[in-house]
Amino acid sequence: MSVLLLRLAGPLQAWGSAARFTRRTTENAPTKSGVLGLLAAAQGRARDADLSDLAKLEFGVRLDQPGTRLRDFQTAHHVGSGKAMPLSERFYLADAIFVAGVAGDPKLINALYEALLDPVFLPYLGRRSCPPAQPVTIAEPLDTSLEQALREAAWEASDWYRRQCANSARHRTGSPSGPQQLELLLDCRAGEEPDITLRDLPLSFDPRHRQYGLRGVRGTHIPLPPKSPAATSPPPSHDPTAVLSPAAPRTT
Repeated sequence: MSVLLLRLAGPLQAWGSAARFTRRTTENAPTKSGVLGLLAAAQGRARDADLSDLAKLEFGVRLDQPGTRLRDFQTAHHVGSGKAMPLSERFYLADAIFVAGVAGDPKLINALYEALLDPVFLPYLGRRSCPPAQPVTIAEPLDTSLEQALREAAWEASDWYRRQCANSARHRTGSPSGPQQLELLLDCRAGEEPDITLRDLPLSFDPRHRQYGLRGVRGTHIPLPPKSPAATSPPPSHDPTAVLSPAAPRTT
């Protein structure tokens, strides 16, 4: 079994497992359907393509920087008639960073990794209006268990959030090195009682008849990774839409 870890970081993210009419909510962490949709798009799969191989992958996510919930109101007009559409209420996660992982057959995991390096369709964090702020890939696929990979991966939180955590620990314990933990959400194993159940197991992304199954999720808290150095330099420049613009003419 191989594991592929993903860094999901951006100004806004939205991971809905349920949406009704004009109210579009978000979960507190990336959903399996959202992440598998990102991977399917990177491979260039059509909306009505078979997803059975992706749905079988084991999924987990670590909340490195939970972010804050943001509510937005949107208006729209019908393109033909110009008639105003109902007001839409949408929720997002702002300034959040997650480490998500999928595990399964090494051949499929390697194919997904290669697709992320040169995606057919632009990756986005739950909604098209939420592009990633950093490269999605963290490292090449790993030969380990998904839970172990998520426990050991470096902490991806921003510098300001690390300082905030240190200050909070100092107030609690009188020491800047007080105990800190990260939340970890994993697929339930066979026979396990889930802590929560989400309808985010994708069966079909066909817009004519989207289908999602139920997925059991177990949660736990883990210590900060033992070797998670704080970032000493800003992340590399990353513009996921650069390929859409023609090359700027050279000047002399």
